[in-house]
Amino acid sequence: MDLLIKTIQNYIPLSSTDEEIIRKLFRERKLKKGEHLLEAGNVCRNIIFIEKGLVRYYNNKDGEEQTGYFNKEGEFVCDYPSFLPQQPSLTNIQALEETTVYTISHANMQLFYQQVEHGERFGRLAIEYVFVNVINQITSLYNDPAELRYQQFLSRFQDIGQRIPQYYIASYIGIKPPSLSRIRKRMVE
Repeated sequence: MDLLIKTIQNYIPLSSTDEEIIRKLFRERKLKKGEHLLEAGNVCRNIIFIEKGLVRYYNNKDGEEQTGYFNKEGEFVCDYPSFLPQQPSLTNIQALEETTVYTISHANMQLFYQQVEHGERFGRLAIEYVFVNVINQITSLYNDPAELRYQQFLSRFQDIGQRIPQYYIASYIGIKPPSLSRIRKRMVE
């Protein structure tokens, strides 16, 4: 849980009392490769912190999976459009490898905001970070050519690119796997 505490401290200062509150509110969970943290149609009931491992967000569109994002160690995972209003999700979140996470329920997150001295500030800063990333990703999908989106993927996920199957990367940047192969070949040449 030390990585979780350290990550929260990147946003807000924590007293020893705050750290004890956090240790009580979060629960450890282990996932096998391929296991889902969330399946479309279910309500996202937790915010999740990845201690070890890798996950992907994806949706099913016309029978095809469309990868929307990846999260790795030291990052928070949540389908906020489901979590915040507590309504069914359109998104799936799946472990791409054996993964250890810490989860905090919606009710416990409200306690976090109330009991941790700068808890509400943490929530605001964290959601601002998510918002900016989502807007940048949407803008890129509409405006940037596939080769630039792939270069942005390599830049953003340089430390995990080798851990992600190529067909998920192709899906993430909005192209088919053969197109990604051609882009990669051009970049090598």
